[in-house]
Amino acid sequence: MTAVPGRRALLRATMMTGLGAMTGAHLADCSSPAGQEGERQTTFPGSSATTPGRRRVLLAYFSRPGENYYYGGRTTLQVGNTEVLARKISSFIRCDVHRIEAADPYPRNYDETVRRNVREQNDDARPTIKGRRPSLDGYDTVLLGSPIWNVRAPMIMTTFTEQLDFRSKTVVPFTTHAMSGLGTTARDYARSCRGATIAQGLAVRGEEVADADTDVTTWLRDLGLTRS
Repeated sequence: MTAVPGRRALLRATMMTGLGAMTGAHLADCSSPAGQEGERQTTFPGSSATTPGRRRVLLAYFSRPGENYYYGGRTTLQVGNTEVLARKISSFIRCDVHRIEAADPYPRNYDETVRRNVREQNDDARPTIKGRRPSLDGYDTVLLGSPIWNVRAPMIMTTFTEQLDFRSKTVVPFTTHAMSGLGTTARDYARSCRGATIAQGLAVRGEEVADADTDVTTWLRDLGLTRS
């Protein structure tokens, strides 16, 4: 399928329904949290949410490396675009980082992942997550990162959010994409993150994620999360 080139977008996520219908099956970052016992903990340099008196932040993300969409063609990523963005975000704020991984890993082949994602969306599937989910106790803010596949976050993100207690939390989406921005994340997280407030989100084109520092720091400053 042919993607329409677009520029990096900083978008405001709101708890709204009735988003315009969009079609296509592009994967913006065909890619992969603070976990409990038995779950892998990912810590990036500079990440810490334990400073007394500060808002405690959890950054949870799903990312897929491998063959990926790139300006209408394909490229092979050793590190998925969303993980690159998650690392960048965590370098600017104090946070704990949790990587969401599929028990049945997604194929490294782009077209095979597209087909699997379409099946999971059509079936309203809940792909199984490897390991346990983290507890949100003590966190004020949860950053949820994912690629946008066929206009929405991969279904594994719904698996993740439906199993956690988001009451009184602020949920902040961030995405990598080919042409769909934040997709339907605001609407979807409003449904699955019960009791949460959905805040301003950030969407970055996968091809531009390495150069997104300015967008990231502006977004974090607007959210009041940037380290002083």
